[in-house]
Amino acid sequence: MKKFLKNYTSDVPVSESIRRIEQVLLQCGVTGIMKDYGVDQKITAITFRVTGEDDRPWMIRLPAKEKEAIDALFLIYADGDKISKDGQKIDDWSSRKRLQRKDFVAQGERTAWRIVKDWVEVQMSMIQLGQADLLQVFLAYAWDGKRTYYQMLKESNYAGLLKQNNSDTEDVIEGELVR
Repeated sequence: MKKFLKNYTSDVPVSESIRRIEQVLLQCGVTGIMKDYGVDQKITAITFRVTGEDDRPWMIRLPAKEKEAIDALFLIYADGDKISKDGQKIDDWSSRKRLQRKDFVAQGERTAWRIVKDWVEVQMSMIQLGQADLLQVFLAYAWDGKRTYYQMLKESNYAGLLKQNNSDTEDVIEGELVR
């Protein structure tokens, strides 16, 4: 099965994708935007403040996981060939592939941010069309200043998430309601 990967050939600079994300957020009424920087002085996430339907302010943090994108692009390129112990190059002597992980850094960065940009545009469109509300699409990214709601759930091994009470559960089997 061939994998689907959006924007893996994007040549749009990271700065342009970030500018577009900010533009969309501002058009949709956010009241503050902050950029988070890593130790290498690269932007790692965009955090924004928005008012929910209940007039309560929410902080939303959207990371662009550049390292993960770079790793994925390199692994797709390797396509099952043996990778060196340090994970930086293909170790298979029979392979004609000469690119190394470092050759995918710029593309991985562009791809990661372009996907975030596309995702923000789609989510804001869904909100404006009434197909979803703000918290429905951004809840996983709600930020308390230390971690996102998703990170909190993951750290708690998803405790309390969608607990099912067997006596109240209804299932549909072959078109029939089963209680």
